[in-house]
Amino acid sequence: MNPDPHKEKRSRLALVGMSGSGKTFWSRKLAAAGWTAVSCDDLIEKRLAPRLAAGGYSGINGVAAWMGWPDSPTYAEREAEYLAEEISVVDEFLGVLEKENAASPIVLDTTGSVIYAQNNILMRLRRQMTVVHLASTEHEQQLLVQRYLHDPKPVLWRGTFHVKDNESPRETVARCYPLLIALRKKSYETLAHCSVPVAELRSLGAANEDASEPVEQFLKKIQAQAQHQ
Repeated sequence: MNPDPHKEKRSRLALVGMSGSGKTFWSRKLAAAGWTAVSCDDLIEKRLAPRLAAGGYSGINGVAAWMGWPDSPTYAEREAEYLAEEISVVDEFLGVLEKENAASPIVLDTTGSVIYAQNNILMRLRRQMTVVHLASTEHEQQLLVQRYLHDPKPVLWRGTFHVKDNESPRETVARCYPLLIALRKKSYETLAHCSVPVAELRSLGAANEDASEPVEQFLKKIQAQAQHQ
């Protein structure tokens, strides 16, 4: 009998949060420290590759361009296609994880829209991994809005994008994106085993002579938060 049934989960992290909150940054840090890093964005992009190529798109920004603006005629259909591929990606990943006995360190870099996956998949994610929410303050949320405006990534708006008369596209995003963040916040908190404030992680990500130190501090913060759950 395993004396510590949670030991394996501690070496299996799933990072959740809005686009730009630091999921990919910390996944890469963990990868540099020897963890296996799996990117949902990369896997979804591969699945969409034939459809992207048909429109002359490629890369994660190409996925955003392929999906189009939220009020475009094809957006709802492509939003649904994207979510279907995301669900398949997470389902397949968990299927492999559920068959593995080894507790090799692995981190899953989810998308901001993972919370829209089917409930059974989210429950499996919680059973197999420690889900960590990278939580943003109100100030940081404004930075996420600006980042999206300058470098759009695929976003599932789920009906929160509403254009007003005489409003420019950028004005609509600036008004609606904070609403999307607020709606998702509760879902992230419900899914996650713990939340780590992004503000506390910024100093850890700075250059350091000992490359392993930021990762160690990051993991300590997760462990400290998880113990209080």
